Amino acid sequence: MSGIGTVSAQRAHFAEPLRLKGGGVLPSYDLVYETYGTLNAAKSNAILVCHALSGNHHVAGQSADEFGKPTANVGWWDNIVGPGRPLDTDRFFIVGVNNLGGCHGSTGPASANPATGKPWGADFPVVTVEDWVDAQARLADRLGIDAWAATMGGSLGGMQAMQWTLSYPERVRHALVIAATPKLSAENIAFNDVARQAILTDPDFHGGHFYEHGVRPLRGLRLARMLGHITYLSDDQMAEKFGRRIKSGAGSYGFDVEFEIESYLRYQGDKFAGIFDANTYLRMTKALDYFDPALDYGDDLALALARARAGFLVIGFTTDWRFSPERSREIVHALVHNGQDVAHAEIESVHGHDSFLMDDPHYHAVVDAYLKRIVL
Repeated sequence: MSGIGTVSAQRAHFAEPLRLKGGGVLPSYDLVYETYGTLNAAKSNAILVCHALSGNHHVAGQSADEFGKPTANVGWWDNIVGPGRPLDTDRFFIVGVNNLGGCHGSTGPASANPATGKPWGADFPVVTVEDWVDAQARLADRLGIDAWAATMGGSLGGMQAMQWTLSYPERVRHALVIAATPKLSAENIAFNDVARQAILTDPDFHGGHFYEHGVRPLRGLRLARMLGHITYLSDDQMAEKFGRRIKSGAGSYGFDVEFEIESYLRYQGDKFAGIFDANTYLRMTKALDYFDPALDYGDDLALALARARAGFLVIGFTTDWRFSPERSREIVHALVHNGQDVAHAEIESVHGHDSFLMDDPHYHAVVDAYLKRIVL
């Protein structure tokens, strides 16, 4: 049961242009966000929660419908946010933001391009982790938050939390970097490219301007999600949940759904394709590919992280083969090399990359203990 109750999203409009790392410019944009808890008088208790590839601003609680009544849509990290939970809303003011380029209210490819009045589509620029952080900084200004008590997130969200300490070192006191990596491996970039190709080659994609044709590239998006979902789970978890079990009545020696794992993946693919935007998926995966703080520092991660002033909690999970614990240790070793403040935990878990989303007592206890150290 949600510890937050019913929440409503808020919208902030920014009329000033945002210059992007890739050279493009957004002339204006909206950010949709939610908040939980109360900002204290000193405005020192704010925590920014950054979402992963398929996440959004709805971190916790139940979404409200147009009449203010609760829906069945519960936030993606609801199990860690609320009174008495690690992200204690009796103590902290939590902010979740839908990133630029998203498809849950913030300006993205499906939004109207002010120059044409039509959806941006393929003309929406590629955005990076650095661009997201810059946009989030403007939202922090709007909320009167000079410095975050902490930035945190899992996977792509953890990369944003880390980038905050580099883009705005004086505005972050702590960073919780969970199930993340300092840069993608070649294998991870390859997975992302295969997923993008599934979308780009879908006949309904229409070069990214499918909105004008009244269709959506559901087949490509479905395949992309199925591929991604395989990489989020561990082999042990797949074996435990599905094994080689065959659905009742199957055994046709054909190509219909017969194994339970096939049924599960197709369900996940269909569910995702029904709510997500293909152009957003392309841009989120490209942001993952481009993230590399050490690129401008001769591939020296310690040198890149040296400008950070925040304390760090870095968490990895034993069965996460997408962003393995070894990648988390790279971040830790770089910080230790610099003599920076870092705590590290490697959590035993059977859930693979998805472990950061789970209600795991040990994992939550680590986060809780770290956040309780923060002086407000």
